[in-house]
Amino acid sequence: MRFENVQSDVTVVGGGLSGVSAAVAAARLGKKVALIQNRPVLGGNSSSEMRVWVVGATGHGVNRYARETGVLGEMFVENQYTNPEGNPYYWDLIVLEKVRHEPNIQLFLNTDVHEVEAEGDELNRHIKSVTGWMMGSERKIRFESPVFLDCTGDGLIGFLAGAKYQIGREAKHEFNEAWAPDVSDNITLGSTLLFYTKDAGRPVKFVPPSFTKDITQTPIPIKRVLNSGDSGCHYWWIEWGGAEDIDTLHDNERIRDELWSVIYGIWDYIKNSGKFEAETMTLEWVGSMPGKREYRRFKGDYVLNQNDLERQTQFEDNVTYGGWSIDLHPPEGMYAADYTSRHYHSDGIYQIPYRSLYSFNVNNLLFAGRNISATHIAFGSSRVMGTCASVGQAAGTAAALCVENKATPREIYEKHLKQLQQTLLWEDASVIGIKNEDPADLALQAEVTASSYLSRLAVESADEAFELATDVAFLMPVDPNIEKIQILLDAADDTSVEVEVWDTGRQENYIPYQLQVRDVQTIKKGNKQWIEFNLPWSPESTQNAFVVIKENPSVSVYLSHQPMSGVLSFVREKALNVARGMESLNHDQLVVKWNMKRVVRKPFCFRLATETKAYEPAKIMDGYQRPYGGAHMWLSEPSKDDAWVALKWDKEVEFNEIHITFNDDVNEDLINLHHHRTEFDVIPELVRDYRLEVFEKGNWRILFEVKGNRQRKRKHTLENDVRTEQLRLVVEQTNGTAYAEIVEIRVR
Repeated sequence: MRFENVQSDVTVVGGGLSGVSAAVAAARLGKKVALIQNRPVLGGNSSSEMRVWVVGATGHGVNRYARETGVLGEMFVENQYTNPEGNPYYWDLIVLEKVRHEPNIQLFLNTDVHEVEAEGDELNRHIKSVTGWMMGSERKIRFESPVFLDCTGDGLIGFLAGAKYQIGREAKHEFNEAWAPDVSDNITLGSTLLFYTKDAGRPVKFVPPSFTKDITQTPIPIKRVLNSGDSGCHYWWIEWGGAEDIDTLHDNERIRDELWSVIYGIWDYIKNSGKFEAETMTLEWVGSMPGKREYRRFKGDYVLNQNDLERQTQFEDNVTYGGWSIDLHPPEGMYAADYTSRHYHSDGIYQIPYRSLYSFNVNNLLFAGRNISATHIAFGSSRVMGTCASVGQAAGTAAALCVENKATPREIYEKHLKQLQQTLLWEDASVIGIKNEDPADLALQAEVTASSYLSRLAVESADEAFELATDVAFLMPVDPNIEKIQILLDAADDTSVEVEVWDTGRQENYIPYQLQVRDVQTIKKGNKQWIEFNLPWSPESTQNAFVVIKENPSVSVYLSHQPMSGVLSFVREKALNVARGMESLNHDQLVVKWNMKRVVRKPFCFRLATETKAYEPAKIMDGYQRPYGGAHMWLSEPSKDDAWVALKWDKEVEFNEIHITFNDDVNEDLINLHHHRTEFDVIPELVRDYRLEVFEKGNWRILFEVKGNRQRKRKHTLENDVRTEQLRLVVEQTNGTAYAEIVEIRVR
């Protein structure tokens, strides 16, 4: 046996996506990080050991412009290119490479931490060290650092350190939550095992093991959907262990055995009942570790609750966001007689406050993942891995600032909150509604010019007719106003068409909120007519318009197959087709009713009569890195020639670092495994080939030249400072779109 001692700035325990994001975030800020994982692979529930696909704020397309950026966003975009088939082992590599790319991270796999040295009284604890055993190597390792992050999911580190926590459901009187029970209890969400199948191409028999469950004696064959070709997360509902008399932690082995018995029972039923075409199907993989949904939730200085999600509470310490529905399952799990997972969607994304990411009684403990300070009901949304990862980046950034400022996590909130938020923006983290106000960003002092910008907002390529059997809508930026809108349509008879313009209420929402203006036009029978509607609206500030074309079965409008950044399409669906009947969605919610899945990347054909400033060059300096009441990006006019955007200062400035944020269409719902895939391996809106130039002695000199880019955020660092009055980004080629699309340029 070997005894070791590791000293670092930040210790992260738990190598799921929250721990990986936290470690990478702290390491990129120059801090030495120890990342400890008790498994041989990183990724937690998303790894090849569990194979749960990563969902987050997009809600599989329910929320708009909601895909996470930052560390997780980088992994999503890279996985889309290198792993379009959704191979779980390739995803393992994506996550591992993200960690290994950071020289400031020491990675300790197969290392189980089960000892914590802490001191202090009940209300003011302090962690001195944690100790882990590295399996297979006989190494006992003690980790010391000023700050610790518990990203273990179950919350073991905080528990051993004496951090206050909650298990189960809070009573209604505690937070006045509509879904809370009258009396608190220990009910949690259960755990799940998944399995993969494949077609062997020849007959394959299945002899069930002795512990196989006869599922015909359960509600499963009647209440669930079984298909011989389904596998993986199609069977998310194979869940058990949430009832009050079961402990999802201490009964983990019992839960695993029960889940195994049902998996083999399902497969026995599919293979041997004669009710399925499964003769050549075989099991490819069966999980051996239950994917756990819930256990401890720590108490922070703020407890996120159901009301915050429903009201989309605005927090001064907003550091990231969620958007998955409040997703709660029956405690009986797969044996529930009426199995539906109960869902509630906010009108858009909701904010997560920093005060929910650190312990109120352990003064050097932060946490990220499903164990953050939230009620059981709010946790029903914040628990999903995409949100856990974005929380991890926020917590890891805060940990780095604790070290830098010699401060506790609470003191970061009290004294350094703006630094935290601005640092998150600098790293392209998932934050919405906060502007770049970095005093060190020289770009904010520059005048911005460009080779051109898109001033005529129009979608004119008519590729697909769409019958107005229901209301449809399109979202477009209004900057500064609307006067008239032309819409391309067919009319089978003489008729009239009604169009309405609504605002969206909050800047982060994409639903009709308040009617602003409407117009009705009488039209003659005929095809491909551009009909003009008088829709004058001049909002006080730049925002989106939700333009509704009312139902008329005699009329068809047109969809284009050429996407337009800042423009979205919607269909007011009359019927739901969600998870084959096992998810209970409230169809009256506008965010559910106005669906975009049938028309993703297909804008309706329209023309705006007045010019728009929505894409002018100055948008790259307006402080926003994501759509928020507008697109917040520069778009050039379509051209086969190079397009450029330039910064010009009144006098020479000196810098050695340039950050560029390209548009990677955060409305596109990416995934890590096999749930769905895009038709392209690289986001078409991303700039592919570009160069950075400075103006010296009457000529442009190239600083950097990049070919084959497929990333959203690019950082360029110079060995020596450069002095100049002008900096120019020249776009030579995109990955498919006709426009050069730049979100932001930063200079330090």
